[in-house]
Amino acid sequence: MSVRALLVGLLLCIPVAQADTLPDFATEDERNTIEIFEYASPSVVYVTNQQLVRDPRSFNLQTVPRGAGTGFVWNEDGYIVTNFHVIEGARQIIITLPDQSTWPAKVVGLAPERDLAVLRIDAPEKQLHPLLRGDSSKLSVGHKVLAIGNPFGLDATLTTGVVSALGREIDAPNRRRIRNVIQTDAAINPGNSGGPLLNSRGELVGVNTMIFSPSGASAGIGFAIPVNTVKDIVPQLIEHGRIVRPVIGIDIAPDHWAQRIGIQGVPILRVAEGMPADKAGLQGVQRNRRGATILGDVITAIDDHATRNYDELMTALERYNAGDEIRLTFIREGKTLQRTLTLAAPE
Repeated sequence: MSVRALLVGLLLCIPVAQADTLPDFATEDERNTIEIFEYASPSVVYVTNQQLVRDPRSFNLQTVPRGAGTGFVWNEDGYIVTNFHVIEGARQIIITLPDQSTWPAKVVGLAPERDLAVLRIDAPEKQLHPLLRGDSSKLSVGHKVLAIGNPFGLDATLTTGVVSALGREIDAPNRRRIRNVIQTDAAINPGNSGGPLLNSRGELVGVNTMIFSPSGASAGIGFAIPVNTVKDIVPQLIEHGRIVRPVIGIDIAPDHWAQRIGIQGVPILRVAEGMPADKAGLQGVQRNRRGATILGDVITAIDDHATRNYDELMTALERYNAGDEIRLTFIREGKTLQRTLTLAAPE
């Protein structure tokens, strides 16, 4: 733990009423809010997405801002966490720190299926202030939460609210489902995306990612990716550049193909030779002597997790590591069968 993190931890343990630098008329809850903002705001950054466009007059290519959002410092090595959709399609990414210094950012890793991205800047360690990370599994409906971000380009904006619901599901940019999402009534507007959601101890409990609003402005329904998901994914993005999940060794049919022929499950198109599915005797699509196509095995569950589509199959696999043994349930020629196989590491 860094010296700053230790000092902040000690500060947050001090009863708020003892703080003598805050206005005397502030309530205990207001003092807590002020202290959290003063602690956390130096960790929140402004993310500018710049893209190449062609000037319609000169036909020359030029870099122009095409979007902005929020991010926060993950650690003192210069890693920044934000939403994938904030930097999607960017030609160049600029990070503005709270001291107004600007730094070009390098994309380290992307997880569109969780709407997360990790960037890195070469700023001095003294300008980088990581947030303490909490435990989103300890959140309950009604807990106070605070959001800091840059809505509509207005930097260092604080909003407060409560946890409105837990266990929500939202669509990721690539149409995968993000599960166990936090719903909050803390105002989240365009530009807040990628910013931190904090608890009353100043700990990171979520990454603000989207709003539900017909008008496009805050309607009191915002969503944040829980920090426990973020803590699992960010190290993978830093090390591998993507989410690493074990493999079965199959090519699967797209969902729309399965839906069109009325299949509930994940149809196997091809089984890779020597991979776990091949060793377990699974079969892909084949042709008979007459050249007619014969449907392969259709995966319906991994252990007790239903796999009715591609998203559910990928989500189920993310629960395991390479070397884990799973029980695969599938349908072959109308019969439900099961095989045990050992998951392999991705190549």
